[in-house]
Amino acid sequence: MASAHDLPVSVEFFPPNTPVGSEKLKTVVQELAAIRPEYFSVTYGAGGSTREKTLATVRDIAAAGFEAAPHLSCVGSTRAGIAEILATYRAQGIRRIVALRGDLPSGMAVAGEFRYASELIRFIRETQGPDWTIEVAAYPEYHPEQRYARRDLQHFADKVQAGANSAITQFFFNPDAYFHFVDEVRALGVNVPIVPGIMPFHNYAKVAQFAQRDGIDIPRWVAMKMEGFMDDAASIRAFGLDVVTRLCERLIAGGAPGIHFYALNQSGLTLEICRRLGRMG
Repeated sequence: MASAHDLPVSVEFFPPNTPVGSEKLKTVVQELAAIRPEYFSVTYGAGGSTREKTLATVRDIAAAGFEAAPHLSCVGSTRAGIAEILATYRAQGIRRIVALRGDLPSGMAVAGEFRYASELIRFIRETQGPDWTIEVAAYPEYHPEQRYARRDLQHFADKVQAGANSAITQFFFNPDAYFHFVDEVRALGVNVPIVPGIMPFHNYAKVAQFAQRDGIDIPRWVAMKMEGFMDDAASIRAFGLDVVTRLCERLIAGGAPGIHFYALNQSGLTLEICRRLGRMG
């Protein structure tokens, strides 16, 4: 198996809603320094609803000496608004973003001046030049709103053609889905790194809810065992760590260019998985 010791890893957070949460996240960032992350990404609410909190979180991460990559979703936005946000990040020394279409806030019917992430990426390249590292989303089990696999693959290829540097996948538990997706987009001429997104089992019910919402398959044998543990938190944690560690091992052995952890603002499970993979130290 390829070594994980020098493999790039990154970690995703969401912007905390309270001062207590912000202080806790600062501690989590310091704890995760042990895995030598390439960067920490920070999510962005529907229609920019967490814009200020995302910026504050990014500032805290940068102040701690780490690279931060804010998510930037474009749906419901204007070109002027996006330019303003990019200028704010530029002033903070931020040069990496995760460019997304995003979701419209509840009750909003107008998509704004951007329909797709590819349009956002093209706008950034045309107006800002090459000095941004742009990450985009990839969906190994296809986007939940997309009816046709081929069309989803083409949307992804369009984002790369527009100027994306690399991609982070939606979380998944079936490594074959990831490898198949990579093969499919390589056949379309896409050659950027496609980093698998990994969701540790912080809370099985919550992860299962995310998976159902986003069309992600949790293998039946995993779901049956998890549900059989009932409220046995220790068994859920131990089994979940085994499942996710084996998934990472398979991905690394198969040539994945890195690992991106959806940490849900916690450090424990990500640290333990990285320890098992030989990432620590």
